[in-house]
Amino acid sequence: MTTSRERILRAIAHQEPDRIPIDLGGHRSSGIMAIAYRKLKDYLNITSGDIYVYDFVQQLAIVEPEVLDRFGVDTLEIGRGFALDPADWRDWVLPDGTPCKIPAFINPVKVGSDWHIYDPEGQLTAIQKQGSLYFEQTYFPLEHDTGDDFTHLSYAMDKVMWASLGSPPAPLSFDESAPGGRRPNPQVVERARTLRATSDRAILGLFGGNLMEWGQFLFRMDNFLLLLAMEPRRVHRLLDKLTEIHLASLETYLAAVGPYIDIIVFGDDLGMQTGPQISPRMYREFFFPRHKLLWETAKQRADVKVMLHSCGSVAAYIPMFIEAGLDVLQPVQTSAQGMDAGRLKAEFGRDLCLWGGGCDTQQVLPRGTPDEVAMDVRSRIDLLAPDGGYVFQQIHNIMSDVPPQNIVAMLDAVNER
Repeated sequence: MTTSRERILRAIAHQEPDRIPIDLGGHRSSGIMAIAYRKLKDYLNITSGDIYVYDFVQQLAIVEPEVLDRFGVDTLEIGRGFALDPADWRDWVLPDGTPCKIPAFINPVKVGSDWHIYDPEGQLTAIQKQGSLYFEQTYFPLEHDTGDDFTHLSYAMDKVMWASLGSPPAPLSFDESAPGGRRPNPQVVERARTLRATSDRAILGLFGGNLMEWGQFLFRMDNFLLLLAMEPRRVHRLLDKLTEIHLASLETYLAAVGPYIDIIVFGDDLGMQTGPQISPRMYREFFFPRHKLLWETAKQRADVKVMLHSCGSVAAYIPMFIEAGLDVLQPVQTSAQGMDAGRLKAEFGRDLCLWGGGCDTQQVLPRGTPDEVAMDVRSRIDLLAPDGGYVFQQIHNIMSDVPPQNIVAMLDAVNER
């Protein structure tokens, strides 16, 4: 009998598996918002278990084994092996009033009708305004910086919302007291090993390694796009330092969890709804060589497949992604310009596993009927699944307003193929 891990790896190897592999919650762009997850549990008459919000910024829920089994989900995120003690969590309330648990290291402060997050030095870094369903970044550490000495870049990165509110765990620590020093923390290694031994699902390791996005997180998006065009030497210095930081983290990360993950997930949102954020020429100059170095290093350090999460219209970059060694592209936003599913499969399906594109989350999933959702899924599978090289997930996360019956219709439609 084929295991979930085998099914996923066969799909990535462009072999048609016994059925279409399914990802739900295997990483932070294939999940479900906690409000929608609570509604799904109610719809399925699942009354056990609390709602655990592991991604506080996007307010994504941990998908429990009962739900994973119900829909034949083939993936797990390495973080599911961590934060297992009740002391790792604290009580909170979602915007719709649903009680939930959030990571204990996060301390949201109510200010008027809004929620604020402050760093240890008292800097306001993120706000969830009344009526909003997620947190927004409010502080950009290098917004007014004019220098090109990035010696203290790590300090600035720690003050960015996406780092300070990162989902548990953060298995990037060495045990400095170990014989010889700088060995992976044994507790991290043991928990990763245990997760691997107790599940036959494919395990994804969320690494990140973002480059374009870190420039935007640090300087603010508009400022960083201007820097790319007007101060290329300064941007190269920044990206060199970022890559140095990422390579050091990658070594630590894979030393700890590399033997226990099947896929390492990198991120860099390079596309928009209407086209790429930057020209292919600019991508090749600034990002291609550094992505290539990071992805090649990952494969040298561990037996892993490399996934890139990149939203929007990224078709113009795909030949360079493949040249740089990418194995898997996610979320395959077919609603963006130039991202037609049939074209992507025909042009790149032999060289790249397409992970996503399985249901339109902008219009069909939240607003269609269950029959319309199932029809959308079937039509996409017919284009993307033949000859392998495909893993199903909806395009990015399931938002809070998606009716539970549509989620069921979507996943059941996959399992019927």
